[in-house]
Amino acid sequence: MEPQDNIDVAVIGAGPAGLMAATVLAESGISTVVYEKMPTAGRKLLMAGRGGLNLTHGEARVDFLSRYREAAGFLAPLIERFGPDDLRAFSERLGEDTFVGSSGRVFPQSIKASPLLRAWLGHLAERGVTVKTRHEFAGFDGAMHPLIAAEGGPARPVTPRVTILALGGASWPKLGADGAWQQALGALGIPVAALRPSNCGFKAAWSEHMQRFAGEALKRIVLRFANETAKGEAVITQSGVEGGVFYALSARLREEIAESGTATPLLDLRPDLPAQALAARLAAVPRAQSLSNRLRKAAGLAPPAIALLREATGNVIPERPEALAALIKAVPLRLTGTEPLERAISSAGGVALSALDHGMMLSAHPGIFVAGEMLDWEAPTGGYLLQACFATGFAAGHGAAAWLAAH
Repeated sequence: MEPQDNIDVAVIGAGPAGLMAATVLAESGISTVVYEKMPTAGRKLLMAGRGGLNLTHGEARVDFLSRYREAAGFLAPLIERFGPDDLRAFSERLGEDTFVGSSGRVFPQSIKASPLLRAWLGHLAERGVTVKTRHEFAGFDGAMHPLIAAEGGPARPVTPRVTILALGGASWPKLGADGAWQQALGALGIPVAALRPSNCGFKAAWSEHMQRFAGEALKRIVLRFANETAKGEAVITQSGVEGGVFYALSARLREEIAESGTATPLLDLRPDLPAQALAARLAAVPRAQSLSNRLRKAAGLAPPAIALLREATGNVIPERPEALAALIKAVPLRLTGTEPLERAISSAGGVALSALDHGMMLSAHPGIFVAGEMLDWEAPTGGYLLQACFATGFAAGHGAAAWLAAH
């Protein structure tokens, strides 16, 4: 089988990490081809930006890096090299100015992902980068050449001097990231942690009554678990809960469920009111009124929140204002599992960070680099996911350029 595409660098995967690596290489004058198995590039980026493309976040560096938990030490120098300000400057260089929202999240002025992606692909094309869609990675041959199956045909080796893998995790598989690469890398002896759902929904054993509120939102709430706190919103689903506050704490919740079988975070339905003030409001409403009316008038709770109180207590809600206020401020929510990986926003696990050198190259396989969500790190939504994908892609591009210069 004859090899094809004698090029300097093959970037496999046309998501944010792969396209950023290709950008670095192209701007350094290095011939680069990007292979993407889907019909178009950046499909997951487009989906992520459907409600507004949250590129990064404007919070202080220490707080920002803490979002990456155990991987913060590895990612810190990469984000220092290509951080939020650099990402904003890159977007603006492509003609997409950015702004910081009230929550600290950073968005392009157009809000959507499609204008940025179009400008980015145009930028690459102008610099000679070819993006070959419907070209799927199928592992490596005996000489460590990547095998690519074009248009559903047989897998054939391509012979770049350097290969950058940016194949994503395993969430949203219909958009291209299905984790199929795990077997190929595992066969090479590369340590790969099992992929698990992150930024995911959680299951709860809802009663039939609670299931009626599927699709209803819980707004302006606070979730607490294991000394971590998240503010925002959530949505009740047919089988449990999802939304920003659960995504933010998903790692800790997932780990507790894996260890103990369940996790019970506490939900504050009125974080804006101290318990004492809430109790005083409840006490001021005549007991003659129904409990639902008291909760609605005094505590300002919507029907889904009231239903959640009933669910958490087996419909035995305390009458005393102090006890009722305490419950509203800390509703125990028993979670029994995560939603499946294919329904998660992102995935945890992947190629062990210890398998890489400082330039994102696999230490055991010189000339092969890895970037993006393939790596064993995770982060909450809010711009942190994309920032790390861009930063690792940037680092891989520079690492590949340096390796080429030295060899």
